[in-house]
Amino acid sequence: MVTVTPVHAFSDNYIWLLHSAGRAIAVDPGDATAVLAALAEHGLMLQALLITHHHADHVGGIAELKRHFPGLTVYGPTGIAGVTDPVMEGSELTLFGQPFGVLEVPGHTLDHIAYHGAGLLFCGDTLFGAGCGRMFEGSAPQFYASLQKLAGLPGDTLVYPAHEYTLSNLRFAQAVEPGNPALTERERQDSASRTAGRPTLPSTLTQELATNPFLRVDEPEVEASCRREAGHEVTEPAERFAVLRDWKNRFR
Repeated sequence: MVTVTPVHAFSDNYIWLLHSAGRAIAVDPGDATAVLAALAEHGLMLQALLITHHHADHVGGIAELKRHFPGLTVYGPTGIAGVTDPVMEGSELTLFGQPFGVLEVPGHTLDHIAYHGAGLLFCGDTLFGAGCGRMFEGSAPQFYASLQKLAGLPGDTLVYPAHEYTLSNLRFAQAVEPGNPALTERERQDSASRTAGRPTLPSTLTQELATNPFLRVDEPEVEASCRREAGHEVTEPAERFAVLRDWKNRFR
């Protein structure tokens, strides 16, 4: 059985720590100190890292962790310093005896990948709780296609993004789709979690499909909101995604 533990880093990052039988794998270790403290707390030996993309808050701890654990396997996109085993769409890994696949999900960055297996999805900054990442390098059609790829996974998939952005994302989602009762319930539950000091994550893909506006661009109320925001008809789903992403960038 694999346990997933959140390791808090910086202001709002989660470094997800998968562990079983004393062995651990860390996802996007931007802060080596936080990972080393969690390993010591739980009595774990680090055996591998999973990297989703090249941003510093996701890769900053690689070099230090490799110093502490010589021979450490580091999976990630090609071109990232410290990656020992480059992976791409279709690559298959075995982690704690479970098969994991790699999905290329460009949009936030061009090199972004996600890892899916054992009912778990580690999606970095592509998909967030009730939101998605900023579009720094990719295009709207690319990013929309990446989200659609994730939306096609089983509904009970547990979604593990790399940041605690859910409550702010829900405020935006309610502005986009105020008639969606699932948003009110999710906001109630996730606010209670944060008040109690708990993460809002993981969510499930079913929950994201019910509440995440970036996965709901074909819903009538979302379409209408995009039309009002753009000031004209927005006929293509990827165009509605682009309207939402630009709107979210400016939303306060």
